[in-house]
Amino acid sequence: MNRLTGSDGAPALAILGPQATRLVKELDGVFAGWGRTAGAEEISAPPLFPVTDLEKFDVYTNFPHLAWVAGSLDLTDDRFKPVDGRFAPGAVTEARYGLPHATCYGAYLFHEGEQVADDTLVTLVNRCFRNEDHYGGLRRLASFQMREIVALGSFEHTQQVLARFTERILSFATALGIDLAKEPAGDPFFSNDDRRAVMQKLSPVKYEFQYGDLAIASVNTHRNFFGERCGIRLESGEHAYTSCVAFGLERWLAVLTEHFEADLDAALAAVRAAAGPS
Repeated sequence: MNRLTGSDGAPALAILGPQATRLVKELDGVFAGWGRTAGAEEISAPPLFPVTDLEKFDVYTNFPHLAWVAGSLDLTDDRFKPVDGRFAPGAVTEARYGLPHATCYGAYLFHEGEQVADDTLVTLVNRCFRNEDHYGGLRRLASFQMREIVALGSFEHTQQVLARFTERILSFATALGIDLAKEPAGDPFFSNDDRRAVMQKLSPVKYEFQYGDLAIASVNTHRNFFGERCGIRLESGEHAYTSCVAFGLERWLAVLTEHFEADLDAALAAVRAAAGPS
C-alpha cells in the first residue's frame, strides 16, 4: 500500500508483506546481534522527540529539507476538517514534537547529563522520517526503519568500533554476493562549526556503503559534538566522543529483492547463511 507520493509521483510509504517482513526482521536480528556480540546494550526510543531535544542537535538548521513535525489539531472549526486528504494551514495548533530522520539521537538523549565509560556501546532500532524531494519505493521512503550501533566514550573506542563494523559490513555483503563500494560523504552536523568543518575536510567523518547509487549502511564519526550538546562526560571530565554504524533496513530489502530477482525465500536463506551460527 502506497498512498503518499513525492513530487515525481513515486510511492513514499510501504506496508511490507509477510515474506518481506520476515526478511527485514532477519536482517535487523543480524545487525543487532553484531552489536550485542561486541557488548552493546539494547535500548528502545520513542518514534518522536520534543522539538527542544532535536533543536539541540541543530537538526532544523542543518537538515531543514528533511524535517517533519507532529502537533495537536484544532478540529472545532469546520475550516480545519481534512479536505482531499489534507488539513488546511492553521489546523495544527502547535508542533511540539519532531519526527527524527536518524535513529542515533535516542542514544545521546538516553545518556544526557550522565557520565559514561570509555567503551560504552548501545544499539537501537527506530522509525525514521524524511521529507525528501523525491521518493523511490523501498529505496527511498518517507518512513523507514534504521538499526544503529552507537559508540560513546573515548575517541579511540569510537574509531575502533567503526573499523570493526566496516569489516563486518563488507564481509557480510561479500558472503551475500553483493558488491558494495565504501564512499566518503559529508556530514552537515559540522557545517556550522568552523573547527569541526575544517577537520572534516582533512579527514572524512562519514562513509557510506553504496550498492550502485544507493547507500544502505554508513559509519559516522561525530567527535564530541553530541557529548557536548547532551552534557555526556567521561570519568576524566572530558565530553564523550561518539560514533555510529547505521543500517537502512528497507534499503537492504530493496537491494536483496533486486539481487535475488524477487525470490525473498532465497534471500532469507542467503542472509542466514551469510550471518553464520547465532
